[in-house]
Amino acid sequence: MKKNMKYEEAVRELERIVAAMESGEPDIDSLAAQLKEAQELIKYCKDKLTKTDEEVRKILAAQEEA
Repeated sequence: MKKNMKYEEAVRELERIVAAMESGEPDIDSLAAQLKEAQELIKYCKDKLTKTDEEVRKILAAQEEA
């Protein structure tokens, strides 16, 4: 996974990996590597969504206090 990857890029790459797996594209030798990359992408996306949700909640809470 590239450093400084945007969320949308990570989702597209994850979709590409899933599509390849569904079509039976990866051979047995590269399957583990693709699964590991997919796992890292899922974690990155989940962390990004959680962080963004927390930031939005803070902004909304600060606006309500004002």
